[in-house]
Amino acid sequence: MKNNNGLLQESALSHSAQAALDGQTSGIRKVLPFLGPAFIAAIAYIDPGNFATNITAGSTYGYMLLWVILLSNLMAMLIQSLSAKLGIATGKNLPEIARQEFPKPVSYGLWIQGELVIMATDLAEFIGAALGIYLLFGIPMLQSALIAAVGSFAILELQRRGVRSLEAGIAGMLMIVVVSFAVQTFYAHPDVPSILTGFITPQFQGTNSILLAAGILGATVMPHAIYLHSALTQRRVIGKTDTERKKIYQFEKIDIVIAMVIAGAINASMLIISAALFFKHGMIIEDLDIAYEQFGHLIGPGSAILFGIGLLIAGLSSSSVGTMSGDVIMQGYINFRIPIYIRRLITMIPPLAIIACGVNPTTALVVSQVVLSFGIAFALVPLIMFTSSKRIMGSLVNRRLVTGLAWIIAGLIIVLNLYLLGQTFLG
Repeated sequence: MKNNNGLLQESALSHSAQAALDGQTSGIRKVLPFLGPAFIAAIAYIDPGNFATNITAGSTYGYMLLWVILLSNLMAMLIQSLSAKLGIATGKNLPEIARQEFPKPVSYGLWIQGELVIMATDLAEFIGAALGIYLLFGIPMLQSALIAAVGSFAILELQRRGVRSLEAGIAGMLMIVVVSFAVQTFYAHPDVPSILTGFITPQFQGTNSILLAAGILGATVMPHAIYLHSALTQRRVIGKTDTERKKIYQFEKIDIVIAMVIAGAINASMLIISAALFFKHGMIIEDLDIAYEQFGHLIGPGSAILFGIGLLIAGLSSSSVGTMSGDVIMQGYINFRIPIYIRRLITMIPPLAIIACGVNPTTALVVSQVVLSFGIAFALVPLIMFTSSKRIMGSLVNRRLVTGLAWIIAGLIIVLNLYLLGQTFLG
């Protein structure tokens, strides 16, 4: 059944979910009905923008910035849990609550910036998928982009088959990316002690390392994932009482931890592989097509193919997530919807135009990350405000410790992204 977001959701507790809430099942069967939403949101954390920033960071500074990926992932876990909790507690998504709580002009302003965020998201993901096809098959970028367009429509079609089909499809694509980078990590022979040092020793080396750290953070904590997660949980499993809603949230936290650990491991492996291969050989790699060539040169053609497959799958899957997020943003902020396939068609026009103009794909990815950095505060600040309100959240309101930690994270993210914007435009 479709809800008013256009996302396929369950209209009431499924039999398996109800059995889990009633304590009639145990073990993995108790958790399974609640797994899925976080895996869809997690796709946003491994989009092609992450490829660009992680590979550049690894080739430039070796394993040094692994701690930034770890910290970013821990922040993302908290942020996504707040978003999921908002949907569970209120039955509404973040933009809907904003429309309810803010004056109409503010809602329209937030909608406009949200659409800009989705455009930047689509740019990164669409170009990434097209670049993956170009690298794998040698098809010119414009034709590759058209093939990627067809692929993105095919993924959206999974929604017609139900929420479980969509979640299974996205999770399957996520696993393909996992396998691709696991194999590459094995053949790259990274230095394990250096990996451990990189994770546990926060450090920088000059201004550029801070800029890259801000880029990693900006490419990890994505505003459209914040919007989407609240929509994925708002009616998927409906709790009838406070007790049921609290149990649903506890199960959803398991979903979030599993999905975000996987996404974090993929991001870390990108940097580790780049450090083990490129940094070791004194090569600073900033373009994904050059990274592809060097994978083939340093490890073998199979490694290059795995990298191209990972890039293609990440781009295609995250493009569908971006499209769904755009649907949530429009419906929530201004209570208006357009068919999701028309939205997909409209949002393909800018990346196709950029590709047709011959713009460097990696440069376009970097620009898209700057726009995404600008949009984080507009999603994150209202999220913390709403989840800290007893009137809105009821029994699932944030504890003071959680609220305080969330504001610290928000402040850090906003400051780093302002720094990124300043360095990008002012040098």
